[in-house]
Amino acid sequence: MTEYADVPLEVLTALRLVCLGLPEAFEEQSWAGTRWKIRKSTFAHVLTLDDPKGPVTVVTFRASGPELDALRNAGHPFFPPGSGANVVGMVLDGGVDWDEVAELLTESYCIVAPKKLRELVDRGPV
Repeated sequence: MTEYADVPLEVLTALRLVCLGLPEAFEEQSWAGTRWKIRKSTFAHVLTLDDPKGPVTVVTFRASGPELDALRNAGHPFFPPGSGANVVGMVLDGGVDWDEVAELLTESYCIVAPKKLRELVDRGPV
């Protein structure tokens, strides 16, 4: 059986800054960890796994097209979580690039959000 630990507060805070800054996004407690949703769709989920080598915090999010394949095959810190056709996992370790995380979660939001809400998101230079 998989054991879960609490997500570190600094990780939760960093993810909240990104996710709750997106139009109509909200946070809720999940079966393990915390997830962020737009309407009924989850666009990000963070949890900490209690591993024999020490706790491992991961975030899952959605991707599409060539980016989905590239991320799933990139290796550490990315991995295919085994759930969801368009879901990617990312280990949030000491080397995490928070700007990259923000871009990935914003893109994940845009994949599931209605068009009128996607149009409100500043996705930076295209």
